[in-house]
Amino acid sequence: MTRTVLLHYHLFKNAGTSVDQVLKQNFGSRWVTAEFPTPPQGNTPAVAEWIRGMPEAVAFSTHTALGPIPRIAGVNLITVMLLRDPLDRIRSAYRFERTQQAETWGAQLAKAHDFRGYVTTRLGRAGDRQCRNFQTHRLASLMPGEGSERDRAIAALGQLGVVGLVEDFKGTMRRLTQALRQDFPDFTPSTVRANAARKRPSGPIGPRLRALLEEANAEDRIVLQAARDMVSELS
Repeated sequence: MTRTVLLHYHLFKNAGTSVDQVLKQNFGSRWVTAEFPTPPQGNTPAVAEWIRGMPEAVAFSTHTALGPIPRIAGVNLITVMLLRDPLDRIRSAYRFERTQQAETWGAQLAKAHDFRGYVTTRLGRAGDRQCRNFQTHRLASLMPGEGSERDRAIAALGQLGVVGLVEDFKGTMRRLTQALRQDFPDFTPSTVRANAARKRPSGPIGPRLRALLEEANAEDRIVLQAARDMVSELS
């Protein structure tokens, strides 16, 4: 018998907490979350073992799944990932980390610096993708192999069961409901927005910083537009 489960790729500051709240409301204790080490080769085997090892769960959410989408015998895996305007995402990440009660490097950095300092420090840190084409990087990990990161990221959009847009949360929930309808006909979406930052950082982004961010996130812009086009064709 085939088991249908949902895997939510929860990207940082992309309305993932709101998605998780909807899943928790629908599935209760059958919604689970976990995090994994993120070695360069990815962690698909660990994610697959997590899903296999929790046969009662139907909705899985993680910030840290990297590598190809798991293929698990006897499991019909429906995947969802939400994308967001990259500059809005970075501003939201800064606001969150600035007020977060945590001792992580990012939280300490945000508390110690204004937005410009936060961005320039992260852009100058080797291997830090938080402010540099973060979404492209995460999508491309789903399609390892030849080709540019951008091309692999765009190809990965077609591998996801549901491509979501933060700017169209209601539409994302509608598409998710349709994807789950056959196996979970009672699934009820909501427009809850959990963990949403209410205020922008003080002051606008200056032209130099905006130009720096736009250059560092040009690939994210292209990938986001590809996602928008894909969603538009489905509407």
